[in-house]
Amino acid sequence: MAKGKKTVFYCQNCGHEEKKWLGQCPACKEWNTFVEELQVQVKDTPVGGNRGNVSAVKLKEVSASDEERIHTGIHELDRVLGGGIVKGSLVLVGGDPGIGKSTLLLQVCQKLSRAGKELLYISGEESAAQIKMRGDRLGEFSDTLKLFCETNLTLIQNLIEKEKPQIVVIDSIQTMYSEEVASAPGSVSQVREATGVFMRLAKVLGITIFIVGHVTKEGTVAGPRVLEHMVDTVLYFEGERHASYRILRGVKNRFGSTNEIGVFEMRQEGLVEVANPSEFMLEGKPEHASGSVVACSMEGTRPILLEIQALVCHSNFGMPRRTAAGTDYNRVNLLMAVLEKRLGMQLSGCDAYVNIAGGVKISEPAIDLGIVMAIASSFKNRPIDEKTIVFGEVGLSGEVRAVSMPEQRVAEAKKLGFETCILPEVSRKAVQNIKGIGIIAVKNISEAVRLIS
Repeated sequence: MAKGKKTVFYCQNCGHEEKKWLGQCPACKEWNTFVEELQVQVKDTPVGGNRGNVSAVKLKEVSASDEERIHTGIHELDRVLGGGIVKGSLVLVGGDPGIGKSTLLLQVCQKLSRAGKELLYISGEESAAQIKMRGDRLGEFSDTLKLFCETNLTLIQNLIEKEKPQIVVIDSIQTMYSEEVASAPGSVSQVREATGVFMRLAKVLGITIFIVGHVTKEGTVAGPRVLEHMVDTVLYFEGERHASYRILRGVKNRFGSTNEIGVFEMRQEGLVEVANPSEFMLEGKPEHASGSVVACSMEGTRPILLEIQALVCHSNFGMPRRTAAGTDYNRVNLLMAVLEKRLGMQLSGCDAYVNIAGGVKISEPAIDLGIVMAIASSFKNRPIDEKTIVFGEVGLSGEVRAVSMPEQRVAEAKKLGFETCILPEVSRKAVQNIKGIGIIAVKNISEAVRLIS
């Protein structure tokens, strides 16, 4: 080994650095994730001309109107981005293989190219012919979209500086490599170096760069955690690979609110926006069936109505079985314990299955009351009125606590034709001005469960 060079060990899961190999990462607690890489001092390549003449700017002289946005033509994507693409931003799009990341970005390129924007699509995974085949299914493209199939970071950087497009798509960041970094493509050092180069290009040249990132089995973007910290916006594309719906979720956004979602449906011609997700989620809801109730969850600023299903039956085994799909398994067990303790329901000898219909994953505490009423309805074998909506957080004492934005939740329910809303007593005042829907306020789960016919 040449003098001055040394090796370090990086955790492939979180990017933690150690001087020697360890069996378990002290940062993320994962086992056998450390790999040895050669540490090389990378020479910083200037981007956009001379950097010697620099100066600072006074904060009060900065205008907030400098934030220039470009509308993509896809309203659901613009909602998640906070109103459109911000000039000079770096956006990371993550998701499972085959979920539709490349299709979505190619559709964005199609609409923006028709609007006359200069775009550059750089692929490290597919050939130009493969991209052309997918593009033919989506429709026609204008001449302002150019393709470049390459993984060498230096060549890509030179092309972007030469072409100076308005928007660049990198598919994917794990395939990019720098010849100055002596590790394999996709390693911690390579991903960090590539992201750093694209970040400098975006900020100095004022272009928007979308980078596609693969995800691990835990559902997070593969590579070092610093990758998410460096970019301006992180979007996750979620959904079952074999299901028709897709959810685009913003988990970080320096130019808008986080946890906004956009709902799409995968069709033969590509991804189609779902304008009313609540109506889409409630399609096929059974009538007069016990264990079924409609709850409301807030995703960013958007209220979404969804069906919570529960099936409770006596167990034939010594250890009852509990299953939760779409919500936290431990939270379901906690709510069942509250029902058994506070209402005397004998659930300890019953199998219980709880499902959020549609395959969505919800972690908001506002669906607690819905889960409680669905379990109680199935246990008693009594249906809940199908025109009733429920929301509220449930505490360990059985009390029903307030949730955020009750007005938006009730307004969404009214818009979809619901006639009754069961909500926390402390939220009654916030919704007293909403007419045309019956309000039933409850203080605890005992009052709520008594409403089941």
